[in-house]
Amino acid sequence: MQRSSNIGGQAVMEGIMMRNGGTYSVAVRKPDHTIELKTEPYKSLAPKWVGKVPIVRGMFAFVDSLRLGIGSLMWSAEFAAEDEEEEEEKKEEKDPEKEAKEWKIIMTITMIVSIGFSVGLFVVLPYLLSSLLRRIGAHEILVSVTEALLRVVIFMLYMFLISRMKDIQRVFSYHGAEHKCINCIESGLDLNVENVLKSSRRHKRCGTSFLLIVIVISVIAFLFIGLLGITSPLWRFLVRIILIPVIAGVAFEFLRLAGASDNPVVCTLAKPGLALQGLVTREPDAEMAEVAIAAVNAVFDWKAWQQEQGIRS
Repeated sequence: MQRSSNIGGQAVMEGIMMRNGGTYSVAVRKPDHTIELKTEPYKSLAPKWVGKVPIVRGMFAFVDSLRLGIGSLMWSAEFAAEDEEEEEEKKEEKDPEKEAKEWKIIMTITMIVSIGFSVGLFVVLPYLLSSLLRRIGAHEILVSVTEALLRVVIFMLYMFLISRMKDIQRVFSYHGAEHKCINCIESGLDLNVENVLKSSRRHKRCGTSFLLIVIVISVIAFLFIGLLGITSPLWRFLVRIILIPVIAGVAFEFLRLAGASDNPVVCTLAKPGLALQGLVTREPDAEMAEVAIAAVNAVFDWKAWQQEQGIRS
């Protein structure tokens, strides 16, 4: 059985968000090359009993991750786009209470837009395009298979296109630094820049793997839906929307299993997700590794964990 820590993270603008248990941190490299660090309590939206219910806990985990990720991304973006003088001016001019209200509004709108865009691009668009085949009398099996293929093609094309953007490439480098930090710890190495840089940038519990698993499970699920013979376009659409949280929950359970298992079958099934990480992670530099280390140290006593696991080098 693979030794797996509970710490997880996410790349943000010029930085890293790390979460462990009831605490999360965000470390950002500012324009003056110093590191800005924020550490706050983390409270899940899920009731305690949900953690014991497979699939349901995955639904809540998906929403929690999205909420926390967007909030961290927005906080980090403030530092990525301003110099020291602008930062001081903002602190002097803004009313903290008013700023907090504006923050909540922006965060809510961003969440809604992000969810809407994802559903539209990966669920609605393939459905609408494949539905055109019905107009020419195509069999329902052909329509369903076409929808599945379109979903995979759109997802891969989307990932490829955003990976070509310069700003996103830096985010992907921080993504690589996040993975390297976790792999460094789980390999029993001391968490320092040298060890982090030589660690692997691929990790089984990566959110990108989660997205790929969601796409694959949705392809299978929607293929079966197409074979049920539902004739109403409205019901076809609604069933797809209703199943999204269930699919996310199933994907969460698989990722959870893959991250804690060395079973050959599980490892084989996890390989496509690991391969995709070659596209969405890049090699970080030493400064990026320092940011990732700062985020980890703020929320995780990795030395104590390694000693508990008996893997101290």
